[in-house]
Amino acid sequence: MDIHLETLAFPAIIEKLKEHAVSEPARQQLDSLTPYLKEAVCRQKMAETTAARLVLDACGSPPLAAMKDLTETLTLCQIGAMLTPAQLSGVALFAVSVRRLASYLRRTESQNPQMAALGRSMENLDAMQNEIERCVSEDRVLDEASPQLRSLRRKMEQAEARIKEKLNQVLQSRKQYLADSFITTRNGRYVLPVLKRFQAQFGGTVVDASASGGTVFMEPTAIGTLQAERAALAVEEDAETRRVLFTLAAMVHEHSDPIRRNMETMTVVDVMFAKAKLSAAMQARAVEVNGARRLCIRQGRHPLLDPATCVPLDFSMDEHTTGVVITGPNTGGKTVAVKTVGLLTLMAQCGLHIPCGEGSCIAMQDQVWCDIGDSQNISQNLSTFSGHMTNIIRILERASRDSLVLLDELGSGTDPAEGMGIAIAVLEELRQRRCMFLVTTHYAQVKAYAANTDHVQTARMAFDPESLAPLYRLEMGKAGESCALHIARRLGLAPHLLARASREVYGGTAEGEAKAMPAPKSGLSRIEPDKAVNDPSSKFAMGDSVSLLPGQENGIVYRPADEHGDVVVQIKGEKRVVRHNRLRLLVPAAELYPPDYDYSIIFDSVANRKASRILGKRYDPTVEIVREHGELY
Repeated sequence: MDIHLETLAFPAIIEKLKEHAVSEPARQQLDSLTPYLKEAVCRQKMAETTAARLVLDACGSPPLAAMKDLTETLTLCQIGAMLTPAQLSGVALFAVSVRRLASYLRRTESQNPQMAALGRSMENLDAMQNEIERCVSEDRVLDEASPQLRSLRRKMEQAEARIKEKLNQVLQSRKQYLADSFITTRNGRYVLPVLKRFQAQFGGTVVDASASGGTVFMEPTAIGTLQAERAALAVEEDAETRRVLFTLAAMVHEHSDPIRRNMETMTVVDVMFAKAKLSAAMQARAVEVNGARRLCIRQGRHPLLDPATCVPLDFSMDEHTTGVVITGPNTGGKTVAVKTVGLLTLMAQCGLHIPCGEGSCIAMQDQVWCDIGDSQNISQNLSTFSGHMTNIIRILERASRDSLVLLDELGSGTDPAEGMGIAIAVLEELRQRRCMFLVTTHYAQVKAYAANTDHVQTARMAFDPESLAPLYRLEMGKAGESCALHIARRLGLAPHLLARASREVYGGTAEGEAKAMPAPKSGLSRIEPDKAVNDPSSKFAMGDSVSLLPGQENGIVYRPADEHGDVVVQIKGEKRVVRHNRLRLLVPAAELYPPDYDYSIIFDSVANRKASRILGKRYDPTVEIVREHGELY
C-alpha cells in the first residue's frame, strides 16, 4: 500500500471496515479499497453508504452469507469433479441466504428503491436447494437420495446383523481362546481378540495384532462368506453414493451462472453494509465531496481515537486559501490535527462516512502526500533531516494543483536558520503550484511568512495560558508559540537543566550591572515610529530576541544601540558588535521574560555571578569579575 496512506493510518481503517464484512469476497474487495479520483463516483459511493446506513438503522443487519469456499466449489463443478456432502450443503445454505436477503431488500422499498431493486434482481435457487437437502446432510448422503441406495444400505444392515449374530455364537463357544469378550473391527472387517498361543486352535484369518503381540485379531472362518457378501454390498453402496454426488454436482454446475450473479449481488450488499456498520460504529455521517477546493471539517474526530476523550477539530479552507500553517506548543495536537484532515479526506473519497458535524465538506484530491513523523532510515543511511528531504523532494516531483500536501515540522532536523529557509522555499513552491497544503512549524519566520502571504492562512493549537496545558483545540486565523521551555518545566524537567537550556538558546554571560537594568516593556511598538527611525538607540532593548541579517542568525540584545548605532548582541554565547540596521526584531523582551527577570542568568558567566555574590557581602582582593575584552571589574 502507498506509504502516504500508511502514514495516515488508512490501513487501520480498512481493517476496521473488513471486520464488519461477512463474506470473504467482500473482505477482499474492501482490502483493495483506495480513494476514487472521479467526483461523480465519490458521490455515488457516498450515497450508497448513506442508503445502507438508513436501511441498517431501520431494519437491522441483512442476512448475508459467508460464501466460504463457494467459488472453489463452482470451479470443481466446472471441471466435472465430484462434490462432498459438506460442499453441497454449503451451496444449499447459500441458496437459503439468497432467498432471505432478497426478502430483506424488498422490504426496504420505502427507505431506498435502489436497494429494493437489488433484492428483485436476485435469482431464486429454491429447486436446487430442495434437491440438495433431500439427498445430503452436512456429512453424508441420505438413504432417500435414491431407491437403489436405500435398498443397498438395508441389505448391508442385514448382512452386518448376521455377522454379529455368528460372532456372538463363536464368542460363547470359544471363550477359552479369547483375550477379551467383545466384538471389534480392524481394517473394515469384524474380528475377535484371540490369545496368540491359541491362534492355531481358534481357526480363521489374522487381520491385526496388538501392540504387545500377545493378542491377535482374527476373523473366524465361520463368517468369511458373510464378510465377503458385506464387502460386495459396500462396493455397490459406494458406487451409488458417488453417482448421487456426481449428479448433484452436475445440477450445481447447471445453476452456476445464477449462483455467481447472486454472489456478486451479495458481495455488493455486503460491502455497502460493511461501510454502513462502520459509519454506525464511528457515529459518522455523510459529507459533501466537491471539486471546488472547499474543505470544511466541523467537530471532526480522528476515527482511531477514543471519542469520549478526543477533542473535536474545526478546520476550514475556502476556494481562495491555498495553505494553512499550524503553530503551537509541542504535545499540543498539531500532528493529530494534520493527520485527522488527511485521513478524513481519504475516507470521504472512498465513499465512507466520516466522524464529524453537520455542514462538513471534503475537497477532491488526486493524491494526498505527506511527510509526517521521524523519517530516519538506518538501513539506507538516512538521517532524520535527509529522510524528510527525500520525502519532500519526491512530493515536489509529483504533487499537482489537485493534491493535498501534509508536512509536519517542515525544515526540522537541521540548522534552524537553514531549515527555516528551506521551509519557506518549499511552501512558496507549493503556493505557486496552487496545491492545497497543511503544515506544522515552530519557526517564527515561517509563521511570519504565513501571516504576510496571500492565500496562506495561520492557525494555532490552543493551550491554557495559566497552566500551559494543551487544549488540543485548533484556532483558525491565529498564530501560536511553541512554549518549549514552559512545557518542559510543567512536565518536570529539572531546574538546572531548564537554566542550561535557556542559556544555550538565549546566550551565556552577562555583567553584574545587568541585574540593575530594567526589563523593557515591549519591542519596537514601545516607541513612536518617527523616533525609531531617527534614533537608533530606541530601536532595541536588553533581552530582545533579534535576527542578524543576511545570515539570519538569532541572538539576544545585550546592550542597545549607542550614539553610533552599534548594538551588542549575544549570539551562541559570544557577544558581537552589530550595526542596528543589520538587526530585525523577532520577539520583544517583555514577551519573553517577566518584569523582574534577572538578566545575569542569560548574559553573565557562572564565575562572574559567584564573584558578584561574594563582593556583595565583603571585599576580597582575590576575587575578580571579568568583563568584555578581558577588562577587570
